[in-house]
Amino acid sequence: MHEVPIATAIVEQAIQAVAPHRATRIDLVEVQIGRMRQIAPEALQVAFAAVSEGTIAQGARLEIAEIEMEAVCRKCGQRFRPEIGLYVCPKCHQADVQIVAGHDMILKSITAQTPEESPPA
Repeated sequence: MHEVPIATAIVEQAIQAVAPHRATRIDLVEVQIGRMRQIAPEALQVAFAAVSEGTIAQGARLEIAEIEMEAVCRKCGQRFRPEIGLYVCPKCHQADVQIVAGHDMILKSITAQTPEESPPA
């Protein structure tokens, strides 16, 4: 299950991002993940919940948006959306492409509470 190290990285990066703001709790983490990463969203949700236990991200909601794959044919310049494992250009039928989108992982936003916003104990 390759989702655990990805979930760990998301939690670590979210905690580091809110640390300068002295956040007391992370409520929401939004990520965009390229389709080429072949992440199972449900597995990433479970992994995120597990690795965030005991941190300020415990109980946070993880929202995942998928980034579609996009390729450019090196022979004819056609841009198209390939399927994983099927990289044949629909225009010239060559399989010589450059993937230009769909392999990224982006930490898009974090919603957190700071000491001034936290409800009284």
